[in-house]
Formats: sequence, C-alpha cells, structure tokens
Amino acid sequence: MSLTHPAFTSIALAREIESPENPGALEKRVALIPENVGTLVSAGLKVFVEHGAGEGVGFSDEEYIAAGAMMQSADEIYCDKQIIIKFKGPALASIEQMKSGCTLFCMAHFGSYPDRAKLLEDKRINVIAMEEIAESPKVNTDEAILGRQSMATALKPYFENNTIGGLRVRVIGWSERLRGAIRRCGNRNPRSMRVIQPDLTFEQLDVSGPDALYFYDSKSFQDPHGILDRLKDAGTVLFDMAEFENTRGASAIAAYRQSHPPSEFGLRRIQCLHETGQAGARYGVELLKQNKPDLDLSQAKAIVLGYGNVAQGAMDELHQNGINEIHVLGRAHTAKGRIDFWLKDVDLVINGAEQSPELRGRNFLISDEHLKDLIPDQSVVIDLIGGSATNRSPVEAVIACSFLTDPNFVQDGVTVSSLWGWPMLGMMRETAIRYSGQITDVLLGYEKLVDGLGELKPGVQRALVCGPYW
Repeated sequence: MSLTHPAFTSIALAREIESPENPGALEKRVALIPENVGTLVSAGLKVFVEHGAGEGVGFSDEEYIAAGAMMQSADEIYCDKQIIIKFKGPALASIEQMKSGCTLFCMAHFGSYPDRAKLLEDKRINVIAMEEIAESPKVNTDEAILGRQSMATALKPYFENNTIGGLRVRVIGWSERLRGAIRRCGNRNPRSMRVIQPDLTFEQLDVSGPDALYFYDSKSFQDPHGILDRLKDAGTVLFDMAEFENTRGASAIAAYRQSHPPSEFGLRRIQCLHETGQAGARYGVELLKQNKPDLDLSQAKAIVLGYGNVAQGAMDELHQNGINEIHVLGRAHTAKGRIDFWLKDVDLVINGAEQSPELRGRNFLISDEHLKDLIPDQSVVIDLIGGSATNRSPVEAVIACSFLTDPNFVQDGVTVSSLWGWPMLGMMRETAIRYSGQITDVLLGYEKLVDGLGELKPGVQRALVCGPYW
C-alpha cells in the first residue's frame, strides 16, 4: 500500500466499557500502561487518556499524568482524534463520536460483529484489527527449529518404512524447548501423541515396544524411576532432544534456515495466545473438580485439540496440574468418525484447533451429537477459538461466545464454555502489561504504525479490515 496519508501525531487511549464483546463491562484491561505512554510521549506524540482507563488493572490517572498524558472525559476522548486505541472493540455509541477518516486500533473481530462492522464502514472509520497483525516475515527462533528438527529426525525411520500411522508417541513432560517438537509431531499424524508426566513409573506407562517412541529432553527429564532402561529393554525407541542438540543441533538449525526462507507471515504480533490456553485449561480444571469431585485429577482423561500456540498453553497448564496423560489430537485424529474413539470416555476437552473461514459453520469437530451420545455427563468442554452466529466455532454447541457474565452452560449433561478474554481469569494485569508492550512496539518499532496508513508494512496491511479512508 502506497498512498498519501499523514503521520499520526496524537493518540487517544479509551477506557473499556460495555460493548458487544464486553457485556457488563467486565473487561478491565487497558491497552497502554503508563510506562508505555511515557515512551510514546518521549517519541513526540500527544497522548490523551480517558479518566480511569487503567484503574481496572491498578494504574491510576496520576501515573498517566506523570508519564506525560493529557486526561480527558468519556465525552471528549473519541472526538477529533487521529488514532484511537483500546483493547476490545468499541460500543456502538462510541462510533458515533468518532470523526470520519480517523483510525481505530483495537481487537476488532470484524467478522463476528457484522452490525458494528457496517456502522464503522458507513462512518468511514479506518479499523486496524490488532488480532490480525502478524509477524512479517515469520520469526523462527533457534529453539523452535531445534524442537522441530529433533522430532523430524526421530520420526524419519517411520516414514521411510511407512509405519507412521501405527506409531504411538509419548512426549515426557512439557517445556518451551519441547513445544516445537510437539507441533512437528502433530503435523505428521502418528497413531497417537500424548504428553505424559515425567514422574510416572514403568508400570504406569500405557505403551512400550517397537511401535512406541518416547521423546524427551535430558536437560529437564532426570528419569527418577529409571523408565528409560526398561523401555529400551522392551525394544522401545527413545530419542533425547538434548543429545541431538549436542551432536547435530547447530548444523540442523543452519540447514533448516538455508532451505526454509521465512514465510511472509508468522505469529500474531499482539497476542497472549499461550496465556489464553493456560487460563482456559485452568478454568476447565476448576469446572471438572466441581462436576466430578471424586475424580483423581491425575487420572483424568484430558484431550487437547490442536497443537498451536493456544493449545500449547493448555498443555502447559494441564501438565502443571498433574494430569498424567494429555492426549493431543491433530487433523487426522479429529476427522469425522475418528474423533469418536477419543471422546467416548473423556473428562476434559480443550479445543485449540482453528479452522479456515470456509469451514466455520460447516465442519464441527465437537458436534451436538457428541455431547448427547458420546461425551459422559459431568465432563467439560472448553472452546478456546470462539466465534459468533456468523463466524462459528468448531464446537457446534457454541453459537456465540460466553462471557464472564455467563461463563458456561450445560447441554445434554456436559458443561461447555467458550469464554472470550481468557487471560481475565487471574492474569488481567500481567496480560495488560504484555499487550501494552506489544502495541507500543507496533506503533514505534519495525511496523512504525505512527507513520500513518500510507506505507503500511505487510503484517499491518492485512489487518486494515476497514478502509483506507481519509
């Protein structure tokens, strides 16, 4: 995009109020914290902050004033501003206060709220959806590549002899280092993949022998019960990521970078995806404890659909809660008919599987029939993808997201929740700080959004969901 558009010289930071995705105004986070407002002011920008914008997460008006902000009332904050920043999408009444040609920078969820989208278009408001901004080009860390290449090497013999479909993979423990390995394994569709606790005894393991692969990282796994020797004696394949790193890591990373130029787009630039998965799984565990008080949580059958960033956060949280085996399902496992095997005796399902727009509303991974006939009563389904009547979730029972005002419902004996704003469940201030830093970086860093809409970087250009108007 190359069009004449002036740089932004002033920013309005609005307070979160009741809006279509914030019923009861229970979203209290603020999009910019005082420290980052100070950074913007030091960069030469005028920053206007609505009174009370940060109070919900512990930041006072006085802190914003000390950072160089000018405070305004709710009636003033939207008027005559070049760029308006807030966390959730705006209330409809707030749009009426905006001047045509201004820019709204928020979590817009444009496809989920068509009435609001139409009003913004009619008012000629530029909308940059924070959730649509992506790294450009994609950033691949050495650690992520190491995990990927380690697992690819571990799986290579099974592809060469065409036995991947019968392979059962057990990843011992969950860690940031293992994240890339889990993701790579999920992409390759073995018969099954589970994340297991590192303190299990040999007798507690469900598989061994030549059709089982145990993948671990000796930097973190100390083998307290000596299971590796017993697995080896049973003919089980073992693969140590740390050993791979020591012998081939540097060359494997270099070869990957040489043969895989970065993709045009990568991870969301403004996100708390891991925390979303953690908070959703944490809530699911709380509901499960309420529904099945006699259940030994370590023995609960927990399933995570998907293996991306949200799903990894869920795995992390379930692992921390001591669940012995976390079943990780990829595309092959969630296909119609095949997913039934995993759901028939499940206790907790965490859906982190995103679907393309053309499949939304047409393909349901967890169907109403599953809730009625297959998933046991008192079990819990947590949907971390969400959606609306026009942008459906992969969980058929979820017509629209639930909210903190009504966070879950029961259908055919199964508790279901699809709560937007998961980090609000215990991590409001922490995630507000993280989001604020990311937003500031997009404004002043590589993307340099403060330079205006005339020369948007590709990762931001794709997020201009309404406009450009001026």
